[in-house]
Amino acid sequence: MSEQNQGLAANPGDWPKALFYVALLFSIFQIATAAFHPVSSQILRAVHVGFLLLVVFLSFPGLGKGKPWQPMAWLLGLAGMATAFYQWYFEADLIQRSGDLTNSDMVIGLLLVVLVFEAARRVMGIALPLICGLFLAYGLLGQYLPGDLMHRGYDLDQIVNQLSFGTEGLYGTPTYVSATYIFLFILFGAFLEQAGMIKLFTDFAMGLFGHKLGGPAKVSVVSSALMGTITGSGVANVVTTGQFTIPLMKRFGYKSAFAGGVEATSSMGSQIMPPIMGAVAFIMAETINVPFFEVAKAALIPALLYFGSVFWMVHLEAKRANLRGLPKDQCPNPWAAVKQRWYLLIPLFILIYLLFSGRTPLFSGMVGLALTAIVILGSAIILRVSSKVMRFAFWIALGVLCAGFFQLGIGVVFGVVALLVAICWFIKGGRDTLVICLHALVEGARHAVPVGVACALVGVIIGVVSLTGVASTFAGYILAIGQDNLFLSLILTMLTCLVLGMGIPTIPNYIITSSIAAPALLELGVPLIVSHMFVFYFGIMADLTPPVALACFAAAPIAKESGLKISLWAIRIAVAGFIVPFMAVYEPALMLQGDSLLATFYVVLKAALAIGIWGAIFTGFLQIKMPWWERALGFAAGASLILATPMSDEIGFALAAVFIAQHLWRARNAQVATA
Repeated sequence: MSEQNQGLAANPGDWPKALFYVALLFSIFQIATAAFHPVSSQILRAVHVGFLLLVVFLSFPGLGKGKPWQPMAWLLGLAGMATAFYQWYFEADLIQRSGDLTNSDMVIGLLLVVLVFEAARRVMGIALPLICGLFLAYGLLGQYLPGDLMHRGYDLDQIVNQLSFGTEGLYGTPTYVSATYIFLFILFGAFLEQAGMIKLFTDFAMGLFGHKLGGPAKVSVVSSALMGTITGSGVANVVTTGQFTIPLMKRFGYKSAFAGGVEATSSMGSQIMPPIMGAVAFIMAETINVPFFEVAKAALIPALLYFGSVFWMVHLEAKRANLRGLPKDQCPNPWAAVKQRWYLLIPLFILIYLLFSGRTPLFSGMVGLALTAIVILGSAIILRVSSKVMRFAFWIALGVLCAGFFQLGIGVVFGVVALLVAICWFIKGGRDTLVICLHALVEGARHAVPVGVACALVGVIIGVVSLTGVASTFAGYILAIGQDNLFLSLILTMLTCLVLGMGIPTIPNYIITSSIAAPALLELGVPLIVSHMFVFYFGIMADLTPPVALACFAAAPIAKESGLKISLWAIRIAVAGFIVPFMAVYEPALMLQGDSLLATFYVVLKAALAIGIWGAIFTGFLQIKMPWWERALGFAAGASLILATPMSDEIGFALAAVFIAQHLWRARNAQVATA
C-alpha cells in the first residue's frame, strides 16, 4: 500500500475546511451506526464506501502531486456518494429484483466499480488495481481460456450484479469489517495518539532500556511493541516512533541501515501483536467465523517470539559493536511517565479485558472508544481542579463510571460525553482538549481511507472467485503438490504471499492467498486458524523483503539510507518471522491449538532456542566473533529444531549443546589469552 502517498496532511488542522468537515461527518456517521444501528448492514457498507470515495477524491490528486482540481474532485466524490444513496433509497427494490438489473442499476453499478478502481489507484498506486483488473477480466473472458481455468461464461450484467449489489463483491466481508470493527479501532488509536499515548510509550521504553547496552535500539523494539497494542498499521508505526528512535540509534553508533531495519521490523510486528493487531486479524475472525479472541490467542506466542527475536538481534549487534546506551540521568523516569498519563491506560486495559473475555470486537471497540473520550475529557476537567480532595473525589467518580459502564445504556453514555464536552467548553484550557478530540475524529477518518479502499477493491477478487469457483482450481494444484510434500506447498504459498506483497498491502494480500492457498493447506491437514495465520504472517513479511519492502522505504528518508540496504538488514533481524509460521504448521501447539500446555511449553522452548541460535549466526557474534564453520554448525542446529521429522529434535538439541559449549569454551580461552 502506498502509504507514502501523502494525499492527506498529517495534521488535521492543515486540511481544507470542506475536507475537514467531510472527514468529521464520516467519523460521526460510523460512531452513530455502531452505537445505534439505524440502518441495515448493506446500507452501512454502501455509505462507508461512499464516504471513502468522497474523502479520496477530495484529497488525492489524479496525477502527480499537489492538490486535486476541486471541481472534478467534487464531481467524482459526490458521484461516489450518489452510489451509496442509490443503494439506500432503492434498498427494497434492489432486494426484490436481485439479479435482474435495470438500466439505472447498470449505470450505478458500473460507476461504482470504476470509482473504486480509480480511488485505489490514487491511494495505493497501480499494482492492486492491476491485479483486481486481471480477476475482473477473468470473470468476463474466462470462458475463452483453455483447460481447467475455463469457466461457463458470465454476461456483464451478472458481473456488475455480483460486484456492485449484494454482499459478495465490493460490499463484501472486508468492507463490512472495515465499516465496523476496523474503523472503531482506528478511532480508538487516534484518540489515544492525540492524547499523548505515543509519548507515554516512548518515555516508558526509554526509561527502562535507554541506558542499557544497545539501549536506543531496544527502545525502538519495546516502543513499537507497545504501539502495537493501540494501532495495527506497521508503516504508520515506522513514521511515528521512527522519527524518534532512528536518529537516536544513529547518534549512538548504529549504522543507518541497521537502525532503519530495526524500526521497520519492530513496527511491522505491530500487526501481529495482541490485543489490537492489524485490520487483517478482524477480517480473519469474520472470514473463518471464530471469535476474535481465538485469533489473538493464536497470535500471542508467535508475536512474543518475533519481538523477542528482534530484541535479541539488537542486543547481539550492540554487543558486537560495543554500543553503549544513554547515560542514565538523561533517560526519563519510566514510572514518572506512567504517573503523568496513567489514565490513558484505563480504556486500553478495559478493551483488552473485553476482547479476551469473549465480547465481540464491535462491542469492545465501541466501549473502548467511548471510555477513551470520557477519560480524556474527564481528566482535562479533573487536572484543572486545585483542591486535592476534590480531584481525588473526581477520580473516584470517573473510576466508578468506567466500572459501571457495562450496565449503562448507550444513550446514557453519550449523555455523559455530551455533559463533559459542555463542561470543557467553559473551563480554562478545556477547549484545547475538545480540539484534540475533534482532530482525533478527523485523524481516524484519514487512517481509515487506505484500509477501507483496499477492503472495497479486493471485493472484486472475492466476487469473481465466488462466482467462477476458480479458487478450487488453484487449490487443486497446491493439493497435487502437497500430496507428496507439504513443505513444498508451504514454500510455494510463502513465495506467493511475498510476490503479491511487492505490489499490494497486507489486507488484499491476505484475502487473495487465504481464498486460494489456505483451503488447500486445510485439506493437507493444517488446522484452519494456523493455515490462515501462515498466509497472514508472510503477507506482513512482504513489507520487509526486497525489492519493494514498503516499511523499509518508509524508514529510508528518516534513516537517510537506501531502502534496499534497510531491507537486507530487516530480513536478517526478522528471522523469527520466517521461522515461526513453518514451526506452527508442524507444531500447532505454538499457536495454542493443542490440548496440552506441556506440548506448548516444549515447542516454545524449542522455537526460542532455534531463534536464539539463528540470531547469533546471522549476527556472527555471541560471546566473540564466529568463524564460518561455527555458524554452519549453528545453522544446522537451528534447522534441526525447526524440522518436524523423526529424530530431528534430538539431533537439534545435541547440535545446539555442542554449538553453545564449544563457543563458550572458545570465548573463555580468548578471554584468558587477552588477560
